Amino acid sequence: MTGTLKQRHPRYLIMTASIGSGHIKAAEAIAREVRRVDEDAIIEIVDFMSRGVSTLHWLMKRIYLLMLAFVPDLYDRCYQFAGGDSGGRLTDTAFSLIMYRRMAKLIDSFHPDTVICTHPFPEGACSFIKKFSKRQFRLSVVLTDYSLHEIWVYPRVDDYFVAIPKMKDGLVAKGFAESAVHVTGIPVDRKILELPDKAGARQQLGLAQGRPVVMLMGGGLGLGGIEAMLDDLEGIGQPLTLLVVAGRNEDLELAIRRRIPTSRHELHVWGFTQRAQLLMRASDILVTKPGALTTSEAFILGLPTVLHDPIPGPEEENAVYATEHGAAVWVHPGESLAGAVKELLWAPARLAALAEGARACGRPDAALEIAETLRNKTICEDNS
Repeated sequence: MTGTLKQRHPRYLIMTASIGSGHIKAAEAIAREVRRVDEDAIIEIVDFMSRGVSTLHWLMKRIYLLMLAFVPDLYDRCYQFAGGDSGGRLTDTAFSLIMYRRMAKLIDSFHPDTVICTHPFPEGACSFIKKFSKRQFRLSVVLTDYSLHEIWVYPRVDDYFVAIPKMKDGLVAKGFAESAVHVTGIPVDRKILELPDKAGARQQLGLAQGRPVVMLMGGGLGLGGIEAMLDDLEGIGQPLTLLVVAGRNEDLELAIRRRIPTSRHELHVWGFTQRAQLLMRASDILVTKPGALTTSEAFILGLPTVLHDPIPGPEEENAVYATEHGAAVWVHPGESLAGAVKELLWAPARLAALAEGARACGRPDAALEIAETLRNKTICEDNS
């Protein structure tokens, strides 16, 4: 009999979680680049915390987000609790086992060659599936912060993709092989490289060319005291263009719209928008919480950033990384946000230095590097 066997198309199951927007954005960026490097790949992105996947997972997310409104340092408490003591490790294990059955059903339904996790919850469930069952797949994990924490560390992970060398050193110290840990940066949609220049972005958005543009973000959830920031910025006499992204916080968006007629500045507001990168490109300064994906996008764009109100834990460590590398200014409690913005607007040399520091931290090809690494590993496995 003649002929050749048709090669099976590689199957990638990308597991993420809709707690904030960063994990989802990272998953989408990776999926786009996997398709770019292998057009035959079969890819599925699953939000592990969506109601369609599991009502229990969705309820856990809703409870967490409701509690976060009343206990801003809730994540820090969980983060610290999980940071290596027996109680924290037991908590991680309990979450992973709760999610085990649903994760196993997803794997049985999709039959992935590779599972890519951009959130630690599905990662933990996959680690236990590899331990307790005969299901075989490559487990690859993409860390979406600029620091390593125990909540991400599980055995039986085949590949870790991390933002900076210090994180790789930490994983190697925990016993992972150097060849299994890849310093790629945090994956960002590479369409960011196709954006127009600043003047072109302002023209697309219908913004005045000669006025300083300051963008304010509170993450995909619209957190971060944006109304208080606007109160503070009203004290700046120089007319500004203010671009506000309220995320999925509809009450916040409506409250800001009510401010437009009385603001001394030109005020624009968006809810959850796909134009955030274009808004960033049009801006002179970004004022934001230090979410890792937003910070990474600002790095690539060379956008000077004023950081405020980080959620204690990994966001604080993101802020430390950005400020230590000369890419951002961190406004601490009790310090004036308006003062920091005004100082930068009146100090072009300082603004230029922050832009240069940001660009030095940028890793626009992170998602492509991840996709190429996984494709090469798949080819090697197929030929072995």
